Amino acid sequence: MNSLSVDHMLGIKYLTKKDIDLIFQTADNFKKIINQPIKKVPSLRDVTIANLFFENSTRTKLSFELAEKRLSADVINFSSASSSVKKGETLLDTVNNILAMKVDIIVMRHPNPGASVFLSRNISAKIVNAGDGTHEHPTQALLDSFSIREKYGQVAGKKIVIIGDILHSRVALSNIYCLKKLGAEVGVCGPSTLMPKYLDSLGVNHFSSLNNALKWCDVANVLRIQLERQDVQLLPSLREYSNVFGINKKVLDNLDKKITIMHPGPINRGVELTSDVADSEHSIILNQVENGVAIRMAVLYLLSIKKN
Repeated sequence: MNSLSVDHMLGIKYLTKKDIDLIFQTADNFKKIINQPIKKVPSLRDVTIANLFFENSTRTKLSFELAEKRLSADVINFSSASSSVKKGETLLDTVNNILAMKVDIIVMRHPNPGASVFLSRNISAKIVNAGDGTHEHPTQALLDSFSIREKYGQVAGKKIVIIGDILHSRVALSNIYCLKKLGAEVGVCGPSTLMPKYLDSLGVNHFSSLNNALKWCDVANVLRIQLERQDVQLLPSLREYSNVFGINKKVLDNLDKKITIMHPGPINRGVELTSDVADSEHSIILNQVENGVAIRMAVLYLLSIKKN
């Protein structure tokens, strides 16, 4: 098998384990390339990619753009803040106007869950979901699992706990899907007000105690509290959250083992992680950033060779 079973990268739930393994194998090769003096390959020299970001983004947008340029693609960047969307233009009209410029792949972040699925059913270009509302963020989950594989040699059998705002996190849902497909045990930890009702159906362990969660896990993937997505106040204060669920050096020193700390960014230092943890030997956060470029190169390349 040398191609994906899907035509688009809409979510981890649509991928098979073979798809994920193929993406990882392809990313292994691209990671070797981007660590060489000459970091570019001509793999997508005749491909045009449009980055459509209807929400603010720094890491994801830069990572995709760098991946595209490493593959020698032609790149168009679109920001809704300075577009005709502000004048009332629909998503479909916006995209069709871009497609008229002969675009092959669209990388899109959108605040509405399912926006990328809707687009994939209505246009001919390949779609990569760079995050849709509180639904999924597939490439982040792929790079997270890839980073765990790199650290431990495999994901299967490892215990990963996701800590923080699970309710509003597209990263959490995609990670649960990905880790479960790769044979990991998955747990979640955080305030009960930030736990979605569907968790029981996903087969994950639920920890109300941070200490118990950290004693159980091999890896802690720590999420920020997403206040911008909360319609009502679900926490007394960020300070109280930090006192109960924040990870500092003292918390790690009290464990009788060494665990790995991950974070998809951006980090709210002093809330979910203190700097002496985020920058410590426990952390592979910067490895995640580097691996993000290789994973996104792999996804874009594999979609470009996939025939409908």
